[in-house]
Amino acid sequence: MKKFLALLLAAMMILSLVPAMAAEAPLTISLYYSDNSTLPFRADWPALKAIQEKYNVVLNIEPIPIADYTTKVGLALSTGENAPDVILGTSTAGQNASLALNGAAVAISDYADWTPNFNARVAEFALEDDVEQLKLGDGKRYYLPQLYDKPFYDGGLILREDYLEAKGFAAPKTFDDLYEILKAYKADYPDSLPLTTIVAPRVLYRMTMPSWGVSLGLNAATGTSVLSWDYEKGEYFAGAISEQYKQYVTFFNKLYEEGLLDPEMTQDATLTSQKLATGKAMATYGYYDQIGGWTQGSEIEGFKLNMYPVLEGPGGAHHQPKNSTGGGIMFPIGTAKRADFEQVVRKIDEIFFSEEAAKIWCIGMEGTTYTMNGETIVYADEITSSADGIYKYMQNAYGCGCDGLQLVWYNAREMTKYDENYAAINAAVAAMPNAIQYIPATPSFDDLTAEDAALLQTTLADAWEVWNDAFLTGKKDIDAEWDAYVQDLKDKGIEQFCEIYNTYKK
Repeated sequence: MKKFLALLLAAMMILSLVPAMAAEAPLTISLYYSDNSTLPFRADWPALKAIQEKYNVVLNIEPIPIADYTTKVGLALSTGENAPDVILGTSTAGQNASLALNGAAVAISDYADWTPNFNARVAEFALEDDVEQLKLGDGKRYYLPQLYDKPFYDGGLILREDYLEAKGFAAPKTFDDLYEILKAYKADYPDSLPLTTIVAPRVLYRMTMPSWGVSLGLNAATGTSVLSWDYEKGEYFAGAISEQYKQYVTFFNKLYEEGLLDPEMTQDATLTSQKLATGKAMATYGYYDQIGGWTQGSEIEGFKLNMYPVLEGPGGAHHQPKNSTGGGIMFPIGTAKRADFEQVVRKIDEIFFSEEAAKIWCIGMEGTTYTMNGETIVYADEITSSADGIYKYMQNAYGCGCDGLQLVWYNAREMTKYDENYAAINAAVAAMPNAIQYIPATPSFDDLTAEDAALLQTTLADAWEVWNDAFLTGKKDIDAEWDAYVQDLKDKGIEQFCEIYNTYKK
């Protein structure tokens, strides 16, 4: 009897441990990630590994080239085939609104009880109204957005400060100033292409177009490619056929025709770096954290790059529009069919929006990337001594500060990774009235209207891309072909498209 009881007790103990052992098994989640050639994804990033270990989760991340990301996401949502559990870096702008309203994505606002960390950060940043604006026409929100306590000036015009000093140029304040600087550099170095791009022209467009009063293309603030937002009237207008856009493309066509703009506008980061380092180019629109690497790669004596505050154009001095919310996390509807759907949502909430996880994604792991001296963050010597600078080195080496993975941004914490010069540039931009304008709220479409808008947008966006390239490169004469271009976009429904957006705007 004693042996029997002992065996029975042992068996009961083993059985009692089974649920606990099962609970300890890591939760596996598949994710889409928008991969940028300036910061290629690495599965062995220490921050990513630390998150997985700390929160007992396996993240199967599929990196997708940024140029293909929108298309891949759209296909995954519309067909449901091979869709991941989670899509990172997306929102309900453009076609995704139609897809969400037609049942392709989870209405995550229905599960607010499962996202306590996200809710806490929204309350901490006082972003309740901003998040409310992200709801679609059915009164539901379909993604967990990135959260910023305040927008900051992370990128802009970067050019050779040593050249300005040698030639006696003052820091540029207008696009006319920039034109004169580029022209002078071309005269001194006839084989150069003074203004180059990083990754693709969309970066140049989104950082410069607002100074003409428009925002168009793949990264348009409205998410429509062809409509822009009138900040005085509070309404949409057909920016793609506006006089503002005509002035914009005329200016950049002038740069192109005079050999001041690099015709190779889509290129990888290595090529951009080489052009700047060798003096083939002297300016670009990029991000402050890239300066260190570019400088390190140059053998030109006295070579010095700097970033400058927003330049003024015909429409004022305005940078890429931003909100305190950005692209974030969407759950394809198929994820809701998982038996552990609640656990997936709660885990995603924890690993991206909890206080400790947010800190890891930003500054890494205490004792490895930094230590604390009272309230002061002290970065490791290998990080502070890097020629790339703290921010860029931590991105590349540790996976900290990656836009697609860091979803909570505290401005003061971010500034600890930059130098005093960058803080001064940010202060200068902050002092400029409306330098960083807001992104208009997603209209409250019903599902059928969203579908109509998405179809129009696809056709119009494709047409604009073709015409814009032709105007920019001189394949088509802007003045001679402008009326034909306007008529083409009207025939394709741009006026109807604009009317839909204004009818349903918030």
